[in-house]
Amino acid sequence: MGEDRHMRVLVALIGAFSLLGAGAAYARVVPDPGIAFTISDSRVTESSGLALSTRHPGVVYTHNDSGGSAAIYAIGPDGRTRATLTVSRAYNRDWEGIAVGRDQAGPAIFVGDIGDNAGGAQPYVTVYRVPEPARLADQTLAATAFRLKYEDGPRNAESLLVNPRTNRLYIASKQFGGGLYEAPANLRADRVNVLRRVGAAPLLATDGAYAPDGRHFVIRTYYAAHIYSAPGRLLRIVSLPNQEQGESITYSADGHSLLAGSEGPRSPVYRVPLPGDASSEPGSAASSPPAAAGDPAARSDGSGVRSAVLLGVVAIGGFFAYRRLRGRS
Repeated sequence: MGEDRHMRVLVALIGAFSLLGAGAAYARVVPDPGIAFTISDSRVTESSGLALSTRHPGVVYTHNDSGGSAAIYAIGPDGRTRATLTVSRAYNRDWEGIAVGRDQAGPAIFVGDIGDNAGGAQPYVTVYRVPEPARLADQTLAATAFRLKYEDGPRNAESLLVNPRTNRLYIASKQFGGGLYEAPANLRADRVNVLRRVGAAPLLATDGAYAPDGRHFVIRTYYAAHIYSAPGRLLRIVSLPNQEQGESITYSADGHSLLAGSEGPRSPVYRVPLPGDASSEPGSAASSPPAAAGDPAARSDGSGVRSAVLLGVVAIGGFFAYRRLRGRS
């Protein structure tokens, strides 16, 4: 097996053990998901994030991974590109996540240049904010750049979220001991903003998104979607379809399903239905109480999650031991 094959085996082991370790209180295997649409634009070969438009029904935004152009693609429900939004005063070093929030004038798109595959080489990361256009057409949008750094040192990350209630920005790191980091309430473009850890994040987190009503949020891995009721409060783990390299996720407009995408040319985006307790209900967001202590939804680091981490470590250890034995033989 080549290195790519070894990595796929490793990721599969971690995904399987994570779902097993989560236990019945958390894990859900959903019915066979259907394909919502297939991204048909030949320029989009490494879709690394998805964000639901707040202005254009049925439209999601995506972008390419590192080395791509500084462009956002507006994809319609048929998978065709409705508009290409070129971001001026921006550079795609390693774009990994996208979310929709607000600026002073109205809806805005946030794009996260937050990848750090070198493992701590970047002293800070950059998030670009552009206004969400009222009319979908090819155009150039001026970006406001925000520099951010983690309070506990550089991290590799691929998940960018914006809370629709508060417009607060969050980043979930990807490596072992991953965390969810909260940005300041008011981002400043004239200084470095400090990201503060507010909760745990699953191992190998590749994208995240808030539900349209802000009641829940999701952080996905290659094989599962972790639904939270608040930072640090895990509600459910939902299995995801097997994808080439599952790196993007967002909610459907009604909040009852997830849209899960993948890197690769002509990549399908699956519609994954959510169980009732993890689904959004229109009009209930403002009155939704926080999870009570002792409730499964309030346990971010309970026995199920600890078991998942432990089994993941065992899987990784076994994987590398296997490789070492193969090398000796």
